[in-house]
Parts: sequence; structure tokens; C-alpha cells
Amino acid sequence: MEASREELARFFGVVLPHLNEMQRRVVVGAMAVGLGRGGKSAVADASGMSRNTVIKAEREVIAGIEPSTRQRAVGGGDIKAEIKQPGLLEALDELVNPETRGNPMSLLRWTSKSTAKLAAELVHQGFAITDDTVGRILKSLGYSLQAPAKEKEGASHPDRDAQFAYLNDQATSFVEAAQPVISVDTKKKELVGEFSNKGREYQPAGEPVRVNVHDFVDKELGRAVPSGIYDLANDEGWVSVGDSADTATFAVEAIRRWWNEMGRARFPEATRLLVTADGGGSKGHRVRLWKLELAKLAKETGLDITVCHYPPGTSKWNRIEHKMWSFISMNWRGRPLTSYRTIIELISATTTATGLTIRAEADTNHYETGTKVTDKELAAIPLERHDFHGDWNYTIAQSNSR
Repeated sequence: MEASREELARFFGVVLPHLNEMQRRVVVGAMAVGLGRGGKSAVADASGMSRNTVIKAEREVIAGIEPSTRQRAVGGGDIKAEIKQPGLLEALDELVNPETRGNPMSLLRWTSKSTAKLAAELVHQGFAITDDTVGRILKSLGYSLQAPAKEKEGASHPDRDAQFAYLNDQATSFVEAAQPVISVDTKKKELVGEFSNKGREYQPAGEPVRVNVHDFVDKELGRAVPSGIYDLANDEGWVSVGDSADTATFAVEAIRRWWNEMGRARFPEATRLLVTADGGGSKGHRVRLWKLELAKLAKETGLDITVCHYPPGTSKWNRIEHKMWSFISMNWRGRPLTSYRTIIELISATTTATGLTIRAEADTNHYETGTKVTDKELAAIPLERHDFHGDWNYTIAQSNSR
């Protein structure tokens, strides 16, 4: 038997290098069938192929294999299109990039082009690609194709795309000038305590984490309010975890803490700050308290603060949603958020393969709701509205001299 195995090894060593995948399976399968009992092990040992592959090949031979030009079995893997076709990635990026008004460093990248249209254009350029493959590649490049949520009255704002282009132009300009650009948003309130959290994680079989049957708010622990800051240029985040209310004062305090703890060190020469925010909520473009608190922050920091709001109905396009909140949600999926400390540690432990890092801190201040800002207070804010949609785009100077 030892001699026969040596002969088999010499045979396979001469023949197999000249065959494609399908042909190799036919040869080893036929040999296993011909050898009979113990043939599979002998063939696997002599050919260097796995025993499972030899078993599968033997079954295929017994079942009967029709001549074919295929090199791989049905369902077998294939080399990715972007590897087989040099220049494909660059061509796709160039097609999408003009719509984003951004640069290849991915600031506020977005695209309104469908994958079908992009695939058709690439085929016209000589590439072989499908719209599904385009979608996969775009995802790997950091793009996302989304339909903005419509407002209740129906149609989206006619200046939606123009506002995205303006916002992205502003972000690109700030980054090129080494000035900070942040995306801000408050995540939905989270129940604190032994409550079920969506998702699953590995546990010893039959030993799931026990949680409360009903999701009634724990009067002692309440709900956590995470307010986040995402630094677009450096892939860094900050989250202030409050326990009272999502107010404009709380939101600006989160920006203040980010600046004092992270931003100032990152941008020691900064004179300006760009804030991108949703159009509604505590940071909405109509919220007077938001502007008043930003004016206080501008005076404290010596920064002129520019704000660009996302147009109505497009809050899910906010960059922080996809670059920070989504990864935090994945990191704590299936984990009961039993305490504020647990929430902070889970947020701080969130990282990505691209280098995302996040710092989190509890904000124990109490924030009253319903704070009113008078017309006189509003008029005193050193606010300059931009020529394009001054309601969505404005700059608050760091001093009252206008």
C-alpha cells in the first residue's frame, strides 16, 4: 500500500498541475472509485486535497459528470470584479464623486445615482459588471444609497439636493483649511436596567442573559440620552450620556465637552468650526435656544461657528448615523444596558476596522425643557445668514462685533 501511495503521489504530481478545478475533481474522484475501499483516504493523502473534497468528487463521478467548460462547481467562488478588472474601482469612484461634491477622502459622501445607472455607464466604458456588484463595491468604498424619509405632507424639499451640495462644499472647504467639521445628533433614548436589547450575542448554550419581561421604565435609573459628536476628518467620536432631557442646552454642552477634551488638541490653530445637524429636534434650524447656546460657546472658545442643516426629511443622511451610531448599536446588540457605566463602557469600546475611536462621558447636569428665548435675546446673537438658504446655513461669530 505504501508503494501504491507513492505511485499515486507521483501520478498526481505530474497530472494535477495541468488541470483546472473541475478536471482535478474528475481525476481524483475517478481514482477514488477505482481504488475501492480505502481509496478516498489514499487519494486525499497522495494528492494533497482535503478528504471532504475527494468524497465530494467521488460522489460526482458516481452520479455521472457531463463534459463542461466550467472550471468551478456551481456555487463556487469567483475572483472579485474589481480585482479581475484593473481600473474598475477608480472608474466607479469617478462616476459617483461628482454627485457628492466631495473628495476621495469621504467627507459627506452621498449619491443619488442608482446602481443600475452606474452599472450601465461602466458597461459602456468597457467593464463587465452588474448593478448588484456596483452596490457591493460602493458599500466597501464607504458610500450609502438611501431614500430620504418623506415628510407627512408628501414631496421632499425642491432644494434638497442643492443643500446637500452646499453642505458638502462647506465641509470640504473647512477640512482643506484644517478647520474642524463635526456631525452632531442625539441617539434615541435608551432604557437603563435589566431590559431586553435587540440583537443576539454568543452565550453558553441554554444560559441566556435573564432580563425583565416588561419594558417599564425603572424610576431610579430612567432613560439614557446619548448626544454624539463625530469628527469627520479624523474618524473620532464623542458621546455625552445624559439622564434628563434632549434639549439644545444639552446638545451644545456635548459639543463644548468634545472641544475641551478632544477638539482643541486636534485643531490647535482652529478659528472656525463647522457643525452639520438635522433640520429638526433640539438642534433644529428654527430652535432659538440652539442658536443662543451656540453663541455662548463661540464666545467661550473664540471660534466662529458655522451651522449647515440637513434639509427636511433627510435626518437619516446625517453622517454620524452611519459612521458612529450604527457601530455603537452593533457593539451593544443583545446586551442589557444595566447601568450608565455599562452604556459608557460599551460606547467607548466601539471601534471599526477603519480606525474609529469614541470617548464617552456621563453628563449628570439637569436640563429643563421649555426654556424660552425672547426676541431681544435672539436679536443680540451675532448671527450672519448665508446667501443660500440662510434659514439652513448661518455663521455665529465669536464676538458681538458684526
